[in-house]
Amino acid sequence: MRTVVVRYQVRPEAAEENERLIRQVFAQLARDQLPGVRYQVVKLADGVSFEHIASHDGTGPNPLTQLAAFKEFAGGIRDRCVEPPVTVEAQVVGAHSTMLVM
Repeated sequence: MRTVVVRYQVRPEAAEENERLIRQVFAQLARDQLPGVRYQVVKLADGVSFEHIASHDGTGPNPLTQLAAFKEFAGGIRDRCVEPPVTVEAQVVGAHSTMLVM
């Protein structure tokens, strides 16, 4: 399993738009049900910092990045940012999930 963590900070006036675009990604994920893809996004307490954790089975690019909604989100990310995205490879040590409906 390949896992990446992406952190960035958006301009305060761009936070709402950033969240809207993220929600569109999750809506498409719910429709498309990509096998082997795990994705979580958290907004930090400052309201403008975001952290994405994405994992997928297999090799090659994450299928998440091929979604139209993700491409729309990623296409304008640099324009929304104060601090650009920093991506790091990560290794999952443990995980637990209880279904959470938002």
